[in-house]
Amino acid sequence: MFGYVRARKDTLTEESWADYEAVYCGLCRTLGERRGLTARLFLNYDFAFLAMLLAPAGAGTGAGCRRCLLHPVKGKPACTGGEWLDIAADESVILAWWKLRDTVADSGFFRGFPARLLSLFLKRAYRGARAARPEFDAGVAQCLAQLRELEEARCPSIDRTADCFARLLAQAAPESGDSARNRVIGQLLYHLGRWIYLVDGVDDVEEDRRAGRFNPVLARFPSWTEEDQTYLRQSMDQSLGLMGAAFQLLEPNPWTPVVENVIYSGLPGVEELVFTGKWREHQRKGG
Repeated sequence: MFGYVRARKDTLTEESWADYEAVYCGLCRTLGERRGLTARLFLNYDFAFLAMLLAPAGAGTGAGCRRCLLHPVKGKPACTGGEWLDIAADESVILAWWKLRDTVADSGFFRGFPARLLSLFLKRAYRGARAARPEFDAGVAQCLAQLRELEEARCPSIDRTADCFARLLAQAAPESGDSARNRVIGQLLYHLGRWIYLVDGVDDVEEDRRAGRFNPVLARFPSWTEEDQTYLRQSMDQSLGLMGAAFQLLEPNPWTPVVENVIYSGLPGVEELVFTGKWREHQRKGG
């Protein structure tokens, strides 16, 4: 995804933050074990959130202290095992691959060279992830193809473009055998995908305006006035509200406090930083 799906440390207990970090480290290890070192370069908290969301109610944290290149002496607690970590790892590789290919398609030779090089290194990992999750890969490819058509046509409908990415992310939850749970997680991920697409558009407004690139926000709001921003935030907050409603229907698991924090505190906080132009500075400071 894009790095916007974060918990707020200042509103989590120390225990919950430690659990959150253990999932992040566990996902890093899972990526390395399943898909190699290159795949670990694309680790982010977005897919740690997905892993926590997919974990069943009876999942154990299994957080043993593990050493790695960044923590070679003391190590750090890292969750181990669990299909939910495998799914999140494979799907993060698939989305990273398609995002790189999309960047290559949107850029000239020199501007797109870094993405082209990274996709070359990631190719083996992607093939393995695609073989393990063929339905998700096919769904991503289809949704991105539809999104590309709309963007090339400079579609002014924010709902049509955002719907493509929302449907893409909704497919990240595989069939679990529990139809009610499938619907709830699918609904939550759909609105998360919609929110991510729109907040990314807002984040890129000035950069895309200068470069003359398509931006879904500018296509809908060419003047991008304060009134436009208020209108869009209301729409995005509706998606956050529907995410929260879906979350309330899920059976608790060990990471429910962190998932709750992301939905009700983390995402609104990121949205505020993006709309006030402070998000990138926050990221540079390690936020």
